[in-house]
Amino acid sequence: MAEATRVADFNRRLRFSLTPEHVLFVYGNPETSFVPWRCPRIGQERHASAEYTVTVANFVVALDSGTTSTRAVIFDHDGIPIRSAQIPHEQIFPKPGWVEHDPAELWQNASIVLDRVVTEAGLAPGDIAALGLTNQRETAIVWNVDTGVPVANAIVWQDTRTQSRIDALEASGCGELFTFATGLPLATYFSATKFAEILDQTPGAREAATRGELRAGTVDSWLLWNLTGGPNGGVHATDVTNASRTLLMDIETLSWRADLCELTDVPLDILPGIRPSGSVFGVVSTMDAFAGVPIAGIVGDQQAATLGHVATRPGEAKNTYGTGNFLIVATGTEIVRSAHGLLTTVAFQREGQPVHYALEGSIAVTGSLVQWLRDNIGIIDNSADVEVLAASVPHSGGVVVVPAFSGLFAPYWRSDARGIIAGLTRFTTKAHIARAALESVAFQTRDVIRAAAADSGTPLTELRVDGGMVRNDLLMQMQADIAGIRVVRPVVTETTAMGAAFAAGLTVGFWTDEDELRAVWREDRRFEPTMSELDRANAISEWDKGVERSLGWV
Repeated sequence: MAEATRVADFNRRLRFSLTPEHVLFVYGNPETSFVPWRCPRIGQERHASAEYTVTVANFVVALDSGTTSTRAVIFDHDGIPIRSAQIPHEQIFPKPGWVEHDPAELWQNASIVLDRVVTEAGLAPGDIAALGLTNQRETAIVWNVDTGVPVANAIVWQDTRTQSRIDALEASGCGELFTFATGLPLATYFSATKFAEILDQTPGAREAATRGELRAGTVDSWLLWNLTGGPNGGVHATDVTNASRTLLMDIETLSWRADLCELTDVPLDILPGIRPSGSVFGVVSTMDAFAGVPIAGIVGDQQAATLGHVATRPGEAKNTYGTGNFLIVATGTEIVRSAHGLLTTVAFQREGQPVHYALEGSIAVTGSLVQWLRDNIGIIDNSADVEVLAASVPHSGGVVVVPAFSGLFAPYWRSDARGIIAGLTRFTTKAHIARAALESVAFQTRDVIRAAAADSGTPLTELRVDGGMVRNDLLMQMQADIAGIRVVRPVVTETTAMGAAFAAGLTVGFWTDEDELRAVWREDRRFEPTMSELDRANAISEWDKGVERSLGWV
């Protein structure tokens, strides 16, 4: 890895003689150097000289292992997605409030989409400057280091089964310790109690951990370990953004806290090493299609989306509309501790540079609410149908939907809340419910925007958006109206994958700096508020009553 870093640094010093698209990097064999440059065609031939082998490496690949699916995306130097492949994975619900994934399926699907995307594009390993990883955060996995077999299903970030552990920690009076050290409130959302639950509820697991036979980590660590060798020398590491979501990392020192590990019953030595997001974690050794390609960036999905928007200056904000919604407001190198229910989190760090922080508002249920309308209630056949159905009525008819399926996250943090549909009359149709469901997405986002403004002291005037739901023009206009701010949708809406590509590309010199990334980001459409102040106030009042009625159910 020292050789790879040396060559990447050498390339940066050669900028005076190379165009901005050139990159010099060593893949595995320090005797063979690769110099990527821009080219209009996928899979262009390699060239050679007497001194070194030169190959065209015009692309960066992003692997995005999300909550509901895994995708791989190839980006060119202009930030244009050239090719993508995607596979959904099973959502496992053993009991109410429990959500699991099969780690073996996550790894299998990652391998499939990576192989598929480069095969369809006709790329060889030398065509790829770097691989970047991004992932659903907080989801906990524990596996056997000798066999590579997970000891249990992954416990997903939405899972609430560890509430009794959280209650015990709260009762012991250590809530403020955790919040000050990690920037996070005590909640089932985060990884620590999930790791402990797996160790305690899986026969023999805690004893195996004591013997040094187990490793633990979030999804990024699991995929990195498998990509770099698995049982045969796989790298066990994570980045600062994912580590900051465990309840175990000190956000100032960027290291695991032994006292927090002890309090949550998580053995420190099963945790991965923590590294900057933008660094070379290792090279791929378990896939021929990526043999020797450096894994040069790992970023948690919401921080990746923020980087994908290049919303990195203090006060800049993005909101991702996925399974849940996640607002991130950059605070630069300053740690801003929230007094209004938001999370203080690590935004990004490049190797050798200061860490950047952010405030985050995490909303548990948004896109998954549309899935619930489709799969559980059956009022739509396809997720995209919700926009047409909701647009068929001019208003929600007084209906309010509060989708607190697993409690309410930011800014309320009420685990006792449960979902409700209020305001029903004989006038109500499925169209009103569909419209109220979309409005709930915008209202929840408005709540965290208001909290961010209170914490930062500066009202937001513009919100950059991404994720699958932003293709819904009705929802985006609702968001502008309910929040009272401009909403900006980019050309590339899957900015989570783009952010992973940016992280890896910056590390190897494929892109030079954030100014170059800003030139790559492109706006598609703006949505300006059109709702009157009176109508907005009335709508917010109805929403607030709905939230109040959702509390105290369990």
